[in-house]
Parts: sequence; C-alpha cells; structure tokens
Amino acid sequence: MNLDAYLPVILFILLGAVVGVVPQVLGYVLGPQRPDAAKASPYECGFEAFEDARMKFDVRYYLVAILFILFDLEIAFLFPWAVSLKEIGAFGFWAMMIFLAILVVGFAYEWKKGALDWE
Repeated sequence: MNLDAYLPVILFILLGAVVGVVPQVLGYVLGPQRPDAAKASPYECGFEAFEDARMKFDVRYYLVAILFILFDLEIAFLFPWAVSLKEIGAFGFWAMMIFLAILVVGFAYEWKKGALDWE
C-alpha cells in the first residue's frame, strides 16, 4: 500500500497541531507568573458569581441561542446559492426566495411574540 497520498493530510494535521499548541506553550512559558486572588477567583460574565453554578437559566437564553444558530445557518445556505445562481437559474432563485420568505415570517412571528426582548 502506497502511503504517499496521505503525506499532505499528515502534514496538515501536524501543522494544525503546531499552530494550536505552540502559542499556548509560549504564552505559558514567556508570560508573567504573578498569581493574584482576584485573578484566581471564579467569575461569570465579568462579575463575581453570586449563586450556585447549578442555578436555573431563563428559557429565553436558550431561545436566543437557537435563533442565532437558525439565522447563522441561513447565511450558510445563502453563500453557495449566490455562487451557483447562474447554474441553477430561475427555479433556484425562486426556491431560495420561498426559503427566505418562510424564515422572514418565522422571524416576524418571534419578534411579535417578544422572543427577542431581553428584560
């Protein structure tokens, strides 16, 4: 079995490991080592933790996260569509317009229901 075809893949993996590990090691070795009580204390979102780590979160937090993923995926579908628009023609154009219309209706519904309001 000839393993020459796998050489670029192995080099890519090694380069990725080097790029991911070397800056962390350099930062640890060359960085200042001045521990402090404030630096070692746990915090969340920039302020001191005031409750147990197992506290309940509002459902709206998860709803906003799901909405972000939904509209992020919409953009992920728009880029390949825009690149291949000449090849797919009018049918592809109108199929994407229907897809976007469904998303806009869903977005308007969620906005009307107050899912995007953070109190």
